[in-house]
Amino acid sequence: MASPEQQSLSMLQNLPEKTGKPLAEWLGIIATQQLDKHGKIVGYLKTEHQITHGFANLIAHEYLNQDKADEPDLVAQQYSGGKEGLLPIYEALISAIQSFAADLEIAPKKAYVSLRRNKQFALIQPSTKTRLDLGINLKGTAATERLENAGSFNAMVSHRVRITDSKQIDDELIRWLKAAWQSA
Repeated sequence: MASPEQQSLSMLQNLPEKTGKPLAEWLGIIATQQLDKHGKIVGYLKTEHQITHGFANLIAHEYLNQDKADEPDLVAQQYSGGKEGLLPIYEALISAIQSFAADLEIAPKKAYVSLRRNKQFALIQPSTKTRLDLGINLKGTAATERLENAGSFNAMVSHRVRITDSKQIDDELIRWLKAAWQSA
């Protein structure tokens, strides 16, 4: 199975053939529209140019991240210093969320990655060398043994799930994330 990076590279290579224009031309078109939100760019490309969702998502991502080339890779920094083993869990979570969250905005910060729609609905943080914490905004949802109250973990989310293995990214976890995304 290809990694998300390999999939993006393949799509970028096929972009001119599949959409009729190279990436640079699409970036110029978006710039004239003065769109600054991922979901709005995707919607514009799909509606006005009949681009499939996958390519519209890719173009929007490239447009919004083109000015960040000189910024440090915050995700790479988070998963260094002994936390490299958590990166596959992070990538599996992002892949799972992207499967249902067309308007997902991934916003890396210094210590965590914020996941946003209209507002933040979740965050992913490599908290220890063996554990990743997933913060989820599910206000009004009762805590369980697995879906803990966030407490002092992070004031920007209501709940936390501790993840040590990608096998823990199961249907229950995806349901919680979908609910949070739908209410964001």
